[in-house]
Amino acid sequence: MELIREYLQLTKPRVVALLVFCAVIGMFLAVQVAPPAIGIPPWRALVFGTLGIWMASGSAAAFNHLIDERIDKLMVRTARRPLATGKLTVHQALLFAVVLGIASMLVLALLVNVLTAVLTFGGLIGYALVYTRYLKRATPQNIVIGGLAGAIPPVLGWTAVTGELHAFALQLCLIIFVWTPPHFWALAIFRRDDYARAGVPMLPVTHGVVYTRWQVFFYTILLVLVTLLPAITGMSGLIYLGGALVLDIGFLYYAIRLLNPPDELFPMKVFKYSIVYLMALFAFLLLDHWLVDPLVQQGLLLHRVI
Repeated sequence: MELIREYLQLTKPRVVALLVFCAVIGMFLAVQVAPPAIGIPPWRALVFGTLGIWMASGSAAAFNHLIDERIDKLMVRTARRPLATGKLTVHQALLFAVVLGIASMLVLALLVNVLTAVLTFGGLIGYALVYTRYLKRATPQNIVIGGLAGAIPPVLGWTAVTGELHAFALQLCLIIFVWTPPHFWALAIFRRDDYARAGVPMLPVTHGVVYTRWQVFFYTILLVLVTLLPAITGMSGLIYLGGALVLDIGFLYYAIRLLNPPDELFPMKVFKYSIVYLMALFAFLLLDHWLVDPLVQQGLLLHRVI
């Protein structure tokens, strides 16, 4: 059991759970444009799509552990990871990452569709290699440029159901893409000494804490504007809009307070709120879809009659 627990830690289960949650929301929202629009994604796409996306995300996380083994040992936040502590060897982690990655591609390509497999593979490479291996060590804008890989899950969920890209799916991707910098920079402010010790050029290390606080504030304003897009474009209705505005006000409060924080722990409060924010935002998307979308209501009624 101990060994299984260590392998599970390689997949970053909490991070992956949030990614998969966003992917599943994408599946349910895709029903809007996927006939016969009965409100529930096809079981094949829902089950195997979720499984494949989870395995691919776990594989990318395992590769991240492998590439970051050296710096993980230097950082308090990551010093207890399986490779940093020696509870798993490099060869064990590499085999696990490769097998999980190949299995995810087979599941998605053979049981879902090729487009989802290709996009998922791109996300895996983008996070595991482009971000972790290069961007993370090359530029303080690493999390901005590399954020696209972490923003792709709702697109994967959408294509798993429809087999094609759609502007609505790209809106979901854009929301996570813009959310990522203020989310991660809040953590980076709190852990700046860790990143400095490991030689990672995170924004608080290269440009200072005050500059990073302002960047969090500016990106939060941009995030507020981006989260209005689903309502403006007709993807979602008033339930989502109301929920998003409440959540946006909360994020703006934290971002403004971060400019002159009451204590050193406040950045972690911003970080934790940002996680709740994203989960709640996507939950409002789903709630709005179920309660407002007339296609869903008609589909469910027809489904009950049949």
